[in-house]
Amino acid sequence: MNFSLYIAKRYLFTKSKNKAINYITLVAGLGIILGTAALFIVLSGFDGLKAFSLEFTSFTDPDFKVLPSQSKNISLSSTQRKMLSETEGIASFSTVIEEKVLLSCEDKYLAIDLKGVDKHYPQKTIDSILTYGDWISQDLQQIVAGWGVSNTLGFGVYDLTKIIRIYAPKPGKGQITSVKGAFKSMKVANVGLFQINESINSSRVYTSLQTAQYLLGLKPHKISAIEIISVPGVDETKIRLALSKIFDDEIVIKSRVQLNAALYKMLNAEHLAVYLIFTLILIIALFNIVGSIIMMILHKKDDLKTLYSIGTTRQEIQNIFFMQGVIMTIIGGLIGLFLGAVIISLQLCFDLLMITPSLAYPVVLKGSNFAIAFLTILILGLIASRLASWNLKKLQFTD
Repeated sequence: MNFSLYIAKRYLFTKSKNKAINYITLVAGLGIILGTAALFIVLSGFDGLKAFSLEFTSFTDPDFKVLPSQSKNISLSSTQRKMLSETEGIASFSTVIEEKVLLSCEDKYLAIDLKGVDKHYPQKTIDSILTYGDWISQDLQQIVAGWGVSNTLGFGVYDLTKIIRIYAPKPGKGQITSVKGAFKSMKVANVGLFQINESINSSRVYTSLQTAQYLLGLKPHKISAIEIISVPGVDETKIRLALSKIFDDEIVIKSRVQLNAALYKMLNAEHLAVYLIFTLILIIALFNIVGSIIMMILHKKDDLKTLYSIGTTRQEIQNIFFMQGVIMTIIGGLIGLFLGAVIISLQLCFDLLMITPSLAYPVVLKGSNFAIAFLTILILGLIASRLASWNLKKLQFTD
């Protein structure tokens, strides 16, 4: 066995006659354990919140979205539609129309995002967002409104006592001579309510593709975008290449991450900030290791002189206390990770912490968080141990 490692283990695990040394070592060990556990728990909790936030995008956003590169609309011919359906890697696709319009109910008005969807709109999305009522029929003038829109304008589902109208600007050129001539209106019935998040609930209304095309004065082959659901594990580059050939590079292709770039950027920045804050707390906790090793060096001064006199080099003596710090860091880090994993597992199994009476605080048990937490404490522990062991340079072993 390595001589320095053997002595380091003896110094660390043998109870000292000086109680102050024992207490300082115990505090240093507890600091490592609690610091590592806290870092792991926070990383797992933040990953849970991140997954919870992005869960809504997986329901409402497609894997890929084809948008026009210059104009507001895309022309989709029957040939292109056939080519899309035959493209390898595309499980399904739906055509949509998106436009800002005005929704009114009695004397109340609200600017909303109208989204017209065809009959191929994913049933998985419909089932996950529709909370009350029915989904729209393609051949009827119907809408499905967000809860926020419904509350603001004061209408319900199949509410025959309320007249709901959609107003959209009429396409064309020339001077506007009247308000009636500037807008095209349509009476619609609200047949359902959806819930995604607060922002979308208060600003979006779904309708059929035909209704949106009629309201906006668009021809049947004109659409705003194509939403694509891909086969799991498909190569993104191949999909982009195939779509570019079908539409002659006159489109912009965005993945789900690109569609939510601001959200992903915000979550990643918050994740980094949380990690750095708790790393700083770990650094402060690891000062206990430095103090513990320095106190041990001073306490074992006479023993070190004996070791030096029988031929132990200064470097070997320095390695004794470096190894002591490393052992303390590794053991404390592993215990901390185990403690953190137990707490996260208990939260997953028993919902110990609740955000609302029906919603448990989301957490995720990931192997990457084990690696991040352990490598962080190990690197910081190595640095702290080396800094503490350097104090031996000032120590004189000869009178």
